[in-house]
Amino acid sequence: MLLAVPNIKAASKWQRQTERRTLRNLDLKTRLKTLFKKAKATPEQAASVEAQFDKAARKGIIHPNKAARKKARLARAITAIKVAAAAAPVAAATTTKKRATKKASA
Repeated sequence: MLLAVPNIKAASKWQRQTERRTLRNLDLKTRLKTLFKKAKATPEQAASVEAQFDKAARKGIIHPNKAARKKARLARAITAIKVAAAAAPVAAATTTKKRATKKASA
């Protein structure tokens, strides 16, 4: 996929290098998106995903602020999952008690 015919002889090599880098970076960005979605579902993987975002930011594949934003959103999602899991049994126990008291009073 050559964009244009280069004027400088070495520019053709620069174009090939750019194509390879673009494909490699796109592959890594896609993998990061997949890891992010899987980590939201299973919070045990969060630490390794955060490390992958840091590594991508260090290598210049994504902006450091983007890595920080994704890590913060992941942490917020994991916290929400933990809070929801902790609240679910309490809510189920509360509704069971209410039904029992309604039946007893009727």
